[in-house]
Amino acid sequence: MAKEKRKDKSRVVLRTGESQRVDGTYHFCWTDENRKRRYVYAKTLDELRYKEELIEKDKKDGIKAEARYTTVNDLYELWIDLKRGLKNNTFENYKYMYETFVRHQFGTKTISSIKKTDVKRFYNYLVDQRHLKPSTVDSIHTVLHQVLDMAVDDAYIRNNPSNNVLKELKQSHGFYTEKRKSLTRPEQDLFLEYLKNTPSSQNWYPIFAVLVGTGLRVGEVTGLRWCDIDLDEGIIDVNHTLVYYDHRTEGSKRGCYFNINTTKTPTGKRKVPMLSFVKEAFLMEKERQELLGLRCEAVVDGYTDFIFLNRFGQPQHQSTLNKAIRRIIRDCNDEHFLKDEKPKVLLPHFSCHSLRHTFTTRMCEAGVNVKVIQDALGHKDISTTLNIYTDVTKELRKSEFEGLELFFQKEYNKVSTL
Repeated sequence: MAKEKRKDKSRVVLRTGESQRVDGTYHFCWTDENRKRRYVYAKTLDELRYKEELIEKDKKDGIKAEARYTTVNDLYELWIDLKRGLKNNTFENYKYMYETFVRHQFGTKTISSIKKTDVKRFYNYLVDQRHLKPSTVDSIHTVLHQVLDMAVDDAYIRNNPSNNVLKELKQSHGFYTEKRKSLTRPEQDLFLEYLKNTPSSQNWYPIFAVLVGTGLRVGEVTGLRWCDIDLDEGIIDVNHTLVYYDHRTEGSKRGCYFNINTTKTPTGKRKVPMLSFVKEAFLMEKERQELLGLRCEAVVDGYTDFIFLNRFGQPQHQSTLNKAIRRIIRDCNDEHFLKDEKPKVLLPHFSCHSLRHTFTTRMCEAGVNVKVIQDALGHKDISTTLNIYTDVTKELRKSEFEGLELFFQKEYNKVSTL
């Protein structure tokens, strides 16, 4: 005798794995590829069967059943375990961004439920309600995008829902990358002359002169040791960088302190020739320390004898230098306003990194070959150098044509008076 087929309360025949619960709702039970029992629930039979179709599609496409129960946080933990090749300070920053802004909200979502609109909504929330800067959202996106990429690779989802979302966010909010401005020649001269001739700021002249005259990154300059420079040959050997950051997840080592890292890229290891005023700056720093009896008291990952020191014999770091620049800008401009109500040149707002761009601009103005510029700056990708080179030469072309315009106007005026 044939077994009677199971039916729900409405006498509709139920399929294998389907059941109606006491409260009238439905559930479907199946076994995944790991032989684990899985369940989905629905208020109506039509809704349940729609979910069954999605499950069957996932099976055919090789999508893991556990994606329905795996959260973004679960995959983030896996990403942390597997991620390699990042410098520790960068990795710590990424983890901080995730723990602060993602974990307790977006991170609780299940991988399979995330749609592109969810990512868009989350990024809009970060900008509109948390008032985060574009660069901060960029860092958050870097981590989240990699986590979701890993979910695609491991067959939790078909496509990465964060693809192109950051680009669309920047367009919709009008975020545009502001090009770093270099100091003009008069501004550069004003800056260095003020440092050199102002007793209260003279101690800052050597390190800022080296930044202006070498194009080195801040960590490369602050990490320089006396053994890294050859004053006789006039060569700087850039072979490491000094970083100062908060070791947030290092257990007993938590807190802000220095570490030595490799250069930003392999091509960052390079030998940079000294300009005459750069050599002079090193000699001035050496003489200053000898007069003060100042010696390096720091040992960072086995490195010591750093060139640029604070009054405690510790290496300088970027935050201190940028604070010093802000004070120098204020005092220098105040001094010039006292001399003249409308000074011809004032110092604009800028940072340490602006001095790297200033050095690049001076090289472009001098007509230095772009490959030489790339080597001097330690750029891995020539396109990075070319972007800067193109921006600078556009400005140069404009100024040259302004001069040409004046020349033609004079010639035209001569002809018209004949």
